[in-house]
Formats: sequence, C-alpha cells, structure tokens
Amino acid sequence: MPRLPTVPALRRHVDRWAVSPRALDVVAALSAFGLMCLDVPGLARADNPLTGVTATLVLAAGAATLVLRRRLPWLPYLVALGLLGRLHELTMVQFALYSIGRYRGRRSAVVATLLYVGVAYALFHTPGWPARHGETLSDFLSLVVPIGVLAAGVGIAAYRQDLVRALEAQRREAAARQAVQEERISVGRDVHDLVGRELTVLAVRAEVLAVRARGEAHQKDFEELADTARRAHLMLNETIVRRADREDAGTPGLDQLAALAGESERMGSRVELTVDQEAKALSPLRQAAVHRVVQECLTNAAKHAPGLPVTVAITVEGAGLRIEVRNPLPKSPPDPAPVSTGTGLFSMEERVTSMGGTLTARREDGGYAVTALLPMGPNH
Repeated sequence: MPRLPTVPALRRHVDRWAVSPRALDVVAALSAFGLMCLDVPGLARADNPLTGVTATLVLAAGAATLVLRRRLPWLPYLVALGLLGRLHELTMVQFALYSIGRYRGRRSAVVATLLYVGVAYALFHTPGWPARHGETLSDFLSLVVPIGVLAAGVGIAAYRQDLVRALEAQRREAAARQAVQEERISVGRDVHDLVGRELTVLAVRAEVLAVRARGEAHQKDFEELADTARRAHLMLNETIVRRADREDAGTPGLDQLAALAGESERMGSRVELTVDQEAKALSPLRQAAVHRVVQECLTNAAKHAPGLPVTVAITVEGAGLRIEVRNPLPKSPPDPAPVSTGTGLFSMEERVTSMGGTLTARREDGGYAVTALLPMGPNH
C-alpha cells in the first residue's frame, strides 16, 4: 500500500514548487484571469451570446494558455488577439506580448507588437467597435499602442537581463573549471618533478649497483630494479601528459567564439567577429585565455551598452596575437544600472599578464576598446 507523504516532505515539495518557473506561469495566468474578471459584467451586458458564467469560462480558458507561455508563447498571443476581436478584451494582450518579449527576444516582440497594432487598427474600423475604446483614431491609438509597446518592452528588457545573468553564470562556471584545471596541472607537474626525480635517482643507483655486482648473484636483481624504476618514470610521464591533454580538451577555444557572438546577438547586440586562421594554431591554454577575454568583453558590452554593435578582431602580428574588442557607448547609461562586481577587467588583465601579455581598456571616440597582446607561445 503506498505511503502518503509526511507533512514536512509535503511542505518541502510545496516550497520547491512555489519557486519553480511553472508556479510563476500559474501566477501569471491567475493574475490575467483576475483582471479580466473585472470585465465580466460588461461582457454579459454587451451584444454577444455570453452570459456571466460563460464569459467567465471563456476568459478562464484564454488565461490558462499562459501556463504554456515559456514553451509556446505564440499560443496565448493568438488567443489574446481572438479575445480582442470577439470580446474587445485588451488585458490578455499585455501578458501575451510580455511573454513573447521575455522568452523569444526582441525580434519576435517587435513583430508581435506590429501585428497587434495592425489587427487593432483593423478592428477599429470594424462596425460595432465599442465607443469607450476611442471615438477617434488618435484616442484609440493613445490607448492601444502604449499597452503593446510597454508590455513588449518590459519583456525584452527581462529577456536581456536573463541572458546577461546566464553569461555571468557561464563565465563564473568557466572560471571555476579553469581554476580547478590549473590546480590539477600544477599538482601533476609537482608530482612529475618530485617523484620523477626520485625515480631517476633510483634507476641510476640501481644501475651503478648492477655494475658493481657484475658476476655476483644480485646483479640481475639490481638490473630488474633499474628497469622497474625506468618503467615507472615512463608511466608517470605518460599519465601526466594524458591528463593534461584531457583537461585541455575540455577548455573552451577559438571554435566557441561564434557561440558567444550568437548569445550576444540574441541580446540585441550585433557582433562582427574576425579570427585569423593562424590564430587557431595556438595552444589550448592560450585559446582558453582568448575565449575568456572575449567572453568578458561581450558580457560587459551587453550590460553597459545594450543593443549596440560590437567588433571582435583576433589577428596574428608577427610572434604575437592581438585581441581587440570595440563597442560604441550609449549617450546615456542604461536604466536600471547594470549589476557589476567590478572585477571583470582585473580578472582579464591577470589572465593575460600571467601569460606574458598586456591588456589595455580605454574610452576613445565615443566608444570603449579593450586590446590584449599575447605572445603566441612555444607550442603554437
């Protein structure tokens, strides 16, 4: 017989659900339904076959589609347009446009807003449109347009903030993985240097003892001991090298820069990316450094200059590599002010200087430019 969950377990389950995205979607649907219920008396009196009960059921069914707004944001949008045309209901459109902006980005929100205004304009010229929604076209547009633009704009801003937070989380996670990787490599090198030296000494001394014991019973034992020490040293070398290769294989490189540019473009900032073919011969560790610098620059551009284009150029100049990221600055700072720890520039400079390079960040010609110079390294 299945056991019923205890009260603490049920409470934990409820607490987890209460902060889940699904719970927020349910709250959004209930909020839309609650606001639309204020129009039920008017709908029951209007020239349509609905009564108070049937109008409530229709509005409840329409609001319920907001539960799917993350996966299918266009569904509540189409339902909202239907409610607008049949019942002259404007509330649902606000939630639908916000959802499209939040979960599909700027382009989809602009298209949805323009389509909404066009449909509403056509409805205005349809006989039977309620006079309370605007007796003149200017009155009508002053009511309809701000609703759509404001809702979509708030959704786009939330979408951009979601992507900025995702980029920040990705950067922190990548930095943590890089720190762990560097620590493992450092420990491996220490093990190689210390234990390898002792194994080398052991092999040499065993060979000396084998020479001294030539012709004696223990000569073969000393030779086997020397061979064992050499094999152990060889296995240690191979183990360290294979481990380093595996760690390097997991580090981000120049091939992942296109994905970073795509994330920035989804936030509304067009990225022009140029990478010299010769730069792809860099060692995995230096490619990871280039990736981190570009990632940090794109994150900063998304926070401090949203919607403005970014130029990323990675070029080989003689025995060095040049990383240059530029973006124009907005005429006024973003509102609200972006959240920033102020350590990003320091982290970039620390990473570049640790590899013998230099990094400069400055304002110039109404924009912001970050330039990093790295030596190509011995293994490029």
